[in-house]
Amino acid sequence: MTQPAAQTISPSTEPPVAIDAALLRWFDRHGRHDLPWQHPRTAYRVWIAEIMLQQTQVTTVIGYFNAFLARFPDVEALAAADVDAVMHAWSGLGYYARARNMHAAAGRIIERHGGELPRDFDALLELPGIGQSTAGAIVAQVWGDWAPILDGNAKRVLARLAAIEDTPGTSRYDNRLWQLARAYTPEKRITDYTQAIMDLGATVCVRRNPRCDVCPLADGCQALAHGVQNAIPAPRKKRRKPVRTTHMALIVNEAGHILFEKRPPAGIWGGLWSLPEIPEASDVAAFCRQQLGIESSVDARLPAFRHVFTHFELDIHIIKLQATRATRIMEADMDWFDTAELPGVPAPVKRVVTDRQYEYEL
Repeated sequence: MTQPAAQTISPSTEPPVAIDAALLRWFDRHGRHDLPWQHPRTAYRVWIAEIMLQQTQVTTVIGYFNAFLARFPDVEALAAADVDAVMHAWSGLGYYARARNMHAAAGRIIERHGGELPRDFDALLELPGIGQSTAGAIVAQVWGDWAPILDGNAKRVLARLAAIEDTPGTSRYDNRLWQLARAYTPEKRITDYTQAIMDLGATVCVRRNPRCDVCPLADGCQALAHGVQNAIPAPRKKRRKPVRTTHMALIVNEAGHILFEKRPPAGIWGGLWSLPEIPEASDVAAFCRQQLGIESSVDARLPAFRHVFTHFELDIHIIKLQATRATRIMEADMDWFDTAELPGVPAPVKRVVTDRQYEYEL
């Protein structure tokens, strides 16, 4: 279906010293031209890749992307899938709200856009999980329409070019970078330019010890000229992460299946299946009988471990129990699973139930 070009945004009329010629020459020789979402470069494939790349490096994304596309080859398949299947395919990538938003967006694309990602920039912004940089990357990568992008790699390149010493994450910092992104983005070879600035940040203008000696933009880099390339972007103020604690029950029945409970849509691991949480100071067997409807006996207390999130750390304590029988009909959000056929579960929980040191067969 042919769609009109987006007209919402337009390039700056007074760009700084152009970088596109040098950057594109470098890209032609050293850029990444064989990423799986580039062949074929369809709107659906680029969209999925851009969502995965929001918080994850390319090397990690490639394997997940290929597996995800094999299971959900188009937007119709994604929209029709049960959200649990989507979360299962996403399991291990983290930041699970991305998967929930992507599934919701697929439904909206079917309902409102005839099954095609909209080419219009503002229409893309209305889809769950798509922000300004992701929308820009999609229209630039898929249709070659003019749009600035500002992922983490591009931010680093631009901040060093202009020697921006503001603290990352502040509105002043982001506003200045968006101004530069709009000003630097050329009107030709948009697809290649957006990929080039991301590639440069990922492979040359890296966070620590940037490879300034091979950078095509070194001559115009203000951070390099002032010897502050290692200090830009400025480090975020480190705040001591709070530590939380949870106790979970690893309940195994006579068939060797494990009891999982589906977590609420919002919050930590939203929408995933996890081990039931139990109160810290409870009689565990009594709690399982009264709250979960499972007769069981405590088998072992497994070694506690810490899982680090972006904003806090979580100490996880696992108590293994052997179930003898169910005392009532299982709740809709609870079920038994074999470790060979796990649903979408959080990565640390998956490690617990599949690790040999936590052998639980009866």
